[in-house]
Amino acid sequence: MSYAGSNPGPFDPSDPFGPPRPRRSPLRRPLTVTLAALVPGALLGWLAYEALGGTGSGGADGPGAGAGAAPSVLSSPANGADSGHGADGADGAGGVSGDGKTGVGTSTASASAPAGSGATSLQGRVVVIDPGHNPTNYRHTADINRKVDIGTNLKECDTTGTSTNSGYSEAEFTLDVAHRLRALLQQQGATVRLTQDADRPYGPCVDERARIGNAAHADAVVSIHADGAGAGQRGFHVILPGTVHEGAADTRAIVAPSKDLGKLIAGDFSRATGTSPSNYVGDGTGLVTREDLGGLNLSTVPKVFIECGNMRDTKDAALLTSGAWRQKAAQGISEGIVSFLHGS
Repeated sequence: MSYAGSNPGPFDPSDPFGPPRPRRSPLRRPLTVTLAALVPGALLGWLAYEALGGTGSGGADGPGAGAGAAPSVLSSPANGADSGHGADGADGAGGVSGDGKTGVGTSTASASAPAGSGATSLQGRVVVIDPGHNPTNYRHTADINRKVDIGTNLKECDTTGTSTNSGYSEAEFTLDVAHRLRALLQQQGATVRLTQDADRPYGPCVDERARIGNAAHADAVVSIHADGAGAGQRGFHVILPGTVHEGAADTRAIVAPSKDLGKLIAGDFSRATGTSPSNYVGDGTGLVTREDLGGLNLSTVPKVFIECGNMRDTKDAALLTSGAWRQKAAQGISEGIVSFLHGS
């Protein structure tokens, strides 16, 4: 080998270690003639191959798009994967984008998979989201205090709901989570309806909220709330309809499916948010059965309420006022609904 700066100089026949004299190979001329004959032939053959379609590359659809392209061995199955648990999102009302790094499950598809993705699709399924209360209920006290029939008795049309000690209202919270939940379910292909979207001066009343779900022939209805219990009382709970058969109320047909829906939501909500079931109701199960709520009593389709946390507890309030946490809450509720609809 040579090194930088070396110069072997001219050939000296008296120096046995000098550079050797170049020798001409006897095969050089025949090889040159042969190559000169072969190259034009190869070029003509390639041009003819391309003219007849070749590999189909270079077209508008990119490599492999032509008639001669071989199928990819990496293509995914036509029906996709099962839904599994998805990743959390970022702040912002209605947002469904997120860091995508903190998924709760192990499946390759998430509860927020696009519509039409095979087994994860909810096309043809109807979900009604009932954001509790209304941001402007407080301006219409006479209207919301009006009594309506809930089957077992008469009850106020609606209430203002509660709020955190800093003034963040339950109605603002429920509407924000409802928007996020709607976006996640619509990505799955579901038809989603809200009972209110701050598009009316107050309400609707609890009996009308039930009728909206019934009229939509909803496959599932979820009413979103946050509690106003005492400080130190923490955690979420899901409220299930009890068996009521009185007056205008008859929940017998929806008790079992509603319980299935509620249990799935409770499990997925806990995993997605990292929060525990209520420490003040439900005996640690996160499930409570009630027979005094008009929104449940008058429902003819599977329906549950979820109290996502206690707004009056400072630790819970810190979660409820976080946009990132509200996205997790929406994700957990969504996953429970998706699991219920896939099994129903």
